[in-house]
Parts: sequence; C-alpha cells; structure tokens
Amino acid sequence: MRRMNVKRRDSVALSSRRTEIMKDEKILWEYNDQTLAEIDKERNLFTVHEDVLDGRFRNRLKLDDKTGTLTITDIRSEHSGWFFISSKYFNVDFRLSVLNEMSVMEGESVSLSSDLTELKDEDLIRWRFGDEETVIAEIDVKTNRFSVFEDVLDGRFRDQLKLDQTGSLTIRNTTINHGGLYLLQTRDGNHTIALRVDVALSSGRTEIMKDEEIQWRYRDKTIAEIDKKRNLFTVHEDVLDETLRNRLKLDDKTGTLTITDLRSEHSGWYSLSSDYFSILFSLSVPEERSVKEGESISLRSGLTELKDEDLIRWRFGDEETVIAEIDVKTNRFSVFEDVLDGRFRDRLKLDQAGSLTITNITFNHGGLYLLQTRDKSNTIILNVKDESSVMEGQ
Repeated sequence: MRRMNVKRRDSVALSSRRTEIMKDEKILWEYNDQTLAEIDKERNLFTVHEDVLDGRFRNRLKLDDKTGTLTITDIRSEHSGWFFISSKYFNVDFRLSVLNEMSVMEGESVSLSSDLTELKDEDLIRWRFGDEETVIAEIDVKTNRFSVFEDVLDGRFRDQLKLDQTGSLTIRNTTINHGGLYLLQTRDGNHTIALRVDVALSSGRTEIMKDEEIQWRYRDKTIAEIDKKRNLFTVHEDVLDETLRNRLKLDDKTGTLTITDLRSEHSGWYSLSSDYFSILFSLSVPEERSVKEGESISLRSGLTELKDEDLIRWRFGDEETVIAEIDVKTNRFSVFEDVLDGRFRDRLKLDQAGSLTITNITFNHGGLYLLQTRDKSNTIILNVKDESSVMEGQ
C-alpha cells in the first residue's frame, strides 16, 4: 500500500510502476469499489469513466495508454480515498489524502472543522495526528462518549483539546509541536488537514525609532534588516542554502520577524540587534521519529565532520539530562548510561560525526532528545511503538 498526500488543486500521478503494458494485458483502476478506468491492450481499448460517483472526477482523469499510470488533475477533498490498480500480473493499493492547509500563530487557538452539521446515531468519529496516525480524539455517538487522549505523544496535547457537538476539534495555545497532519475519519470518508504553526520572534517594540537600524541574524548570517532613516526594509532569503526562502515576514512597524512553514533545519539561535537593544532567541523545531520496541535507531547530528573546538551534547527528557557528549579538544567520547535509573545502560553508541545510536529500544526511551552543537540545538521526538499500535496506525 502506498500513501500519498497532495494539496488541493494540485495534480497527482498514481503510477502503475510499469514501463509498458503486456500485449495480452487487461488493467483495471478502481476507486472506493467503483471502476474509474480500464485498459484492454489486446482489443486496443482505453476507457475512463469520469461520470461515476456524481461526476466528481469529470475532466480530471488522464490515462497513460503505454504504462497504465492514472493522473488526477485539479484535486479536491472529495478525491481522498482508496485507489486500486489490478491486472493478472500485479496489483497496487494507493491511499490518497488531499490536504486542506491551515495556519495558526504559535500561542493562538485553531479549530479543525469536521464539516458535519449533525451527528447520526451510529457515527464513530476519530481525529488522528502525525505520521503514525495516533488517535487524539474520538466521538462514539452510540455510547454518547466524547473522548480526548491528551497523554499520547508525550502529552503534547495535554489540556489543549476540545471536541464540539459536530465533531470539530479545537486546539488551544498551539505550539510548534502541534504542526503536522491531522486525519479526520467520519462516515463520509477521510479528510486530512495540514496545520502549519508559524512563530513570531518579537522585537518587543510597538514602533521603531526614526533613526533606528535593526538587524536580524541567524547562524552568523544577516537574514533581515531595517534602516528606518533610509526607509529600507530587506529580507535575505537566499542565504544559508535558501533554507528560509519564502518563509520570512518582517513587520516594518515593529521589526518583529515571523517564520512560516517551520522545519527542523530552522532550529538554532536568532539574534536581533539595534542601537538601543539586543535580544537572543533559541528556536527549537522538533523532528519526529518512530521506532518499534526492540529495534535500534540512529539519531543524526547533521554534521559531516567535527571541528577542533566542538563540544557536542545529547540530552534526554524534560529535565534535559546529559546522556552522551563529545569533547573534540580532549578527544573524549562519553556516554552516561547510569543516569535516569540506568535505562540507557549498554544501549548507547556515538559515532565520529556525533550521531547517537540507541539499541534494543524500550518504551522508556520514548521522549524528547536535545542535540546541542556549535551551530544550533535540535530537538527530536522519539515515538516507540509496539507491533499492535503500528498496525492500528496504518
């Protein structure tokens, strides 16, 4: 089964994985048990059925008569669901999720709509989050049970979820840990919402002085600046391998810098300076990783080499306990396996680039890992799954 996420109005090609259809081959494309397209190579027939399902695919299907690949154009939410291609030689399942994109500023609330006006007697509604599709909220109308599961995923949703009578989900006091994919499962099908949490690095000013010059820097590079006297307002999005391209918004009145569509590579130190003040911000954007209990995982440092003065630390948990450290100056590679009741004993290994491998994973190893290097600090959220929970998420 192949999972595919696509934005509304985009196109997607559901690949047959074939370079050429066999001479005697018949290929059938189905969507939610309805025939969408078919090929009979022997009879030289190539057919698309655009009028099925109330015509939701009309003028949107393109069938490649050489490979059998099906392209869907101008995607809408109602095109989410299961697609199946089959012939006597192969078959492939696709699950297509059409993303409804939303954004919210960190600290604000956001409501994810179910698009339902009322709930029916047999309805079972679930909200899932993240790559593992962890259930975070559920309504069972038959038993009149409204449930939010706030302690999953290291408690990042604790005291922040609220369900209403139509199944819509409100997230209060959002943080960057709440950004990601939300899957809503209802009687009408599945809908996926991509929630983007934007962060504003506030200057703390209500207005810039007339003669003031302000400069924003990240990793020792200037990324934005204001020269109020000359009326110049500039963002430098092409520095640092364009990692910040189309993501910076500079408030020309206050000097506040907003970063949108955050990724883990945007973690690090941001500095704001002017003639009258300076502020240092540490921004940590978590990367999510999953592993099954009993397996091993390598948490990458993102470094290709270590420099002479480097001091690298791996920390774990809410208390940020140091569990591993590299001091290049003294050539000392250390793992602290006896901390935290010895849960990491005989399980940690550091490599020459500062990456940390954890072997024979248990549930006690799930949580927040903080990497501190010369350039930045990165946070990794490690989710440990058993076999049954992985299957449920799929």
